[in-house]
Amino acid sequence: MQEELIDRIYECSVVPELWPDVLDELAKLTDSIGGMLFSARKAVNWTATESVFDAFDTYVKDGWFEKCPRRTCMMGKSEPTFFVEQDFFSEEELANNPFYRDFFHPRNLGWSAGTLLQMPTGDNIVFSIERHLEQGPIERNHVDRLNELRPHLLRSAFVSTRLGLQRAQGASETLSKFGMPALVLDAQGKFVEANERAQSISDHVKFNEVGRHVAFSDRRAGAFLTSALETLDRVASTDSLSFPIRNQDGNAIFVGHVMPIKLAAHDIFANSYALLFFTPLDQNRPPSTALMRSLFDMTMAETRIAKGLMKGQTLKEIAADGSVSIATVRSQFSSVLEKTGCSRQAELVGLLANIALGQSEQPQKN
Repeated sequence: MQEELIDRIYECSVVPELWPDVLDELAKLTDSIGGMLFSARKAVNWTATESVFDAFDTYVKDGWFEKCPRRTCMMGKSEPTFFVEQDFFSEEELANNPFYRDFFHPRNLGWSAGTLLQMPTGDNIVFSIERHLEQGPIERNHVDRLNELRPHLLRSAFVSTRLGLQRAQGASETLSKFGMPALVLDAQGKFVEANERAQSISDHVKFNEVGRHVAFSDRRAGAFLTSALETLDRVASTDSLSFPIRNQDGNAIFVGHVMPIKLAAHDIFANSYALLFFTPLDQNRPPSTALMRSLFDMTMAETRIAKGLMKGQTLKEIAADGSVSIATVRSQFSSVLEKTGCSRQAELVGLLANIALGQSEQPQKN
């Protein structure tokens, strides 16, 4: 059931008209009534289930989106999670909040679980699952189920929103509209097609028409891609499909993302297995904490480990601060190493220092 849903999530990446069906399924999983997906960069694009479409049509057209306290609150938080109202408001604050009092409550809405992704490309993506007012808040066990799917939802939605939530007619058009360096790969990891922007990273990622091999100047990135492709057909909710690509000085300059091509997406990417695309890291403007968590699919616990190491703490000190066992912290530390493509602690600390993972959050405007 979970694997089938993950496949459908990735299907939506280039077949965005299927998002309402997936949002409906997420709503059923959480005993809710519907959901929506918003993206904002130069313009606002959105889609929603039929059950809440009219409400969010008004939400956008009448300017509620611009003053939405949910979005502002999520921007001020750094945890990679779905949030609910209780994470931000007391019962009294909710009752007196004009947004809830005047917009949601008259429409029998007001309880939600939402998450936000901010990318260095300027893309801001919001998912929200909505519940009827009389049903009460979305429970923590339902939030946990959404969080298991969160990395896949955001990775797929990022591709969709780069395409303006519009289905392209073929692989070439999709890659061209995507607007970031990207390659389409077969099951052996050989490139099938690349867009023009891929040439801009040719010093670090090489591919050729003769052998169709993809090679990285950073050998660890190549090993990560090979491993990701080997498990892509059985991708689980906890799998990490993002990895750093370093220059000769060991500084991360890109993050590579591997996304499986599933179901109806093969109608666009025929005989293809995966989409590999690259997010640039601006060396003069380090990405925020929340952004790096999203790029590397770190959990909240894993991020706590990373931030502790950046402060110079030992694993024992991190365990004591978090009131968890040293065995648990060591397991989480191993996961952080794997997700960032590092082999030892000193290497990890150097990578995190380069990308300023420990910096405080600065909310961004759309």
